[in-house]
Amino acid sequence: MPDNETAFRALLDHMAVTSDLSQTMAVLSWDENTYMPDGAAEARGRQMATLATVIHERLADPALAELVARLEDAGLPEDSVEAATVRQARRAVDHASKLPASLVEALSMHGARARSVWARARQESDFTSFAPELARMFELKREEAEVLGYQDHPYDALHDLHEPGSTAARVRDVFVPLRRELTTLVAEIRDAGSQIDDALLRQSFDEAAQERFALDTVTAFGYDLEHGRLDRTVHPFATSLSKYDVRITTRYQRHYLNTALFGTMHEAGHGLYEQGVADEYYRTPLEDTASLGVHESQSRLWENLVGRSRAFWEGAFPRLQRTFPEQLGTVALDPFYAAINRVQPSFIRVEADEVTYNLHIILRFELELALLDGSLSVADLPEAWNHGMQEMFGITPPDDAAGVLQDVHWSIGLIGYFPTYSLGNLISVQLFDAAVAAHPHIPADIRAGRFGTLLRWLRENVHRHGARYLPEELLERATGSGLDAGPYLRYLKAKYGELYGLS
Repeated sequence: MPDNETAFRALLDHMAVTSDLSQTMAVLSWDENTYMPDGAAEARGRQMATLATVIHERLADPALAELVARLEDAGLPEDSVEAATVRQARRAVDHASKLPASLVEALSMHGARARSVWARARQESDFTSFAPELARMFELKREEAEVLGYQDHPYDALHDLHEPGSTAARVRDVFVPLRRELTTLVAEIRDAGSQIDDALLRQSFDEAAQERFALDTVTAFGYDLEHGRLDRTVHPFATSLSKYDVRITTRYQRHYLNTALFGTMHEAGHGLYEQGVADEYYRTPLEDTASLGVHESQSRLWENLVGRSRAFWEGAFPRLQRTFPEQLGTVALDPFYAAINRVQPSFIRVEADEVTYNLHIILRFELELALLDGSLSVADLPEAWNHGMQEMFGITPPDDAAGVLQDVHWSIGLIGYFPTYSLGNLISVQLFDAAVAAHPHIPADIRAGRFGTLLRWLRENVHRHGARYLPEELLERATGSGLDAGPYLRYLKAKYGELYGLS
């Protein structure tokens, strides 16, 4: 029997190869979403299914399970890197050992096919063509939930894959008061009678100039182009091919400045997190991040708490005016700041303002629960979607492209994922407040275009730890508090109370 040191080394060697395979699969996924021709979808599905199967076989290997069990019994210090590595390996082994290889292959192949069908359906606003693919995906995900196991709702098994330790009940506990407070704030803004005009953002903006400005901005944040790149896609995303190759994407609208501007900041926040994981965790189970909620906190922090702040634009607006002199050269800062923060119920989640954004997430969460437990059929989904939009926002999408087809996530099997967006919003404010408490000059630095202190605090307290800590533990260590919606709601009420003259 190997000694503990030898067993741990064997574990790392096994997981390093698995990491290489996973990162190779990420390359194929990135290409699929950026440059791959449409006609390659079926072949790409087969390639990704093969890799997914090989990865699954490695994680389900009985020899790996024996190594993990041996190390779990070795008395490793609870707060050690070694113990955290074994814990993460256990999650991977348990997941793989429960899932049959046939299901892993089916999920991978169907995800590639369904994503391709979704892209065409969205372009043509044709939900009917996508419905069979979506129904099949939910069948597969229900099967996955059953084999993984859960206590209360199949959603718990799928949500835990993205947010370890969280459940549907936990999400409801957060979302019920959040929905109440946000709908009240939206009503107060609506009834205040103060109108903000964002026409200045809806002029013609050269896309190449948008790209240059956005790229200059995110590199100033700290996004490293020696280990990353920016590309175009239909649905923006960030992906890590390793911490040394972290790629972000965005999309441009010639007649709306916000889309690429804030979308690029958002994805750069994800990229900064991945680039900041400690070097020593590379090719180990700790090279991952704490959770997708923590991941989202980084994108929302840089997009909103930095990028939509008055302090940032007091420094950056002259540069934007020089980039677009005809459109913005004579515009004052105050109307621009108001325009980029305008509250207006909208159809598209990724273009939603800070106040209404979480209502989009709550709608998707409720629909996912119903689709998983069978109380809602896929055929009835567009009607349920439109009803929810009318109930929450007072608007009904004009077509399915602006409604139920707008997000790619369900097509590729990311079910149980959406709540992490809202959890990220809450965490972002808690982290930002803690950073400013530690370094009160951060707002002045942001005004001056200096982001190093904020980034270093995030590197030290969040990024470098990778998956060493569970999300709640990481948050407690960084802020001294567990998940709390209070700071986020106070932030929204203060910012938008000032913008809209609320009492």
